Amino acid sequence: MTPEIRKASDALEYSTPERCHILEVANDPSDPDVSIARARVAPGVTTAWHRLEGIDERYLIVAGTARAEIGDLPPIEVNPGDVVRIPAGTRQRITNTGETDLVFYAICSPQFVPAAYEALE
Repeated sequence: MTPEIRKASDALEYSTPERCHILEVANDPSDPDVSIARARVAPGVTTAWHRLEGIDERYLIVAGTARAEIGDLPPIEVNPGDVVRIPAGTRQRITNTGETDLVFYAICSPQFVPAAYEALE
């Protein structure tokens, strides 16, 4: 890894078939140990069931309220400041239960690669 400051650009946010909007904040070959993406989910939307093979993921909730469903755990409400830890290969989805956008950072280790994503719906 080399020292640098990454500037986020909302113009680079894109929509996914998973029903959320993603902004890749840091995901490149110069830092293969981790990737960081900002995820945004509209009110009332539930993301698609999915899992990541070979990649551990953490959600850091920064705005909004949601219900997280991870593996066989019971659904649980999450709020700003909460961290959801998702081991590699574990099914996951999240529902925005609030009236404003749910915003969280998805922090993956090693870094996220599209080939690791498996849709379960």
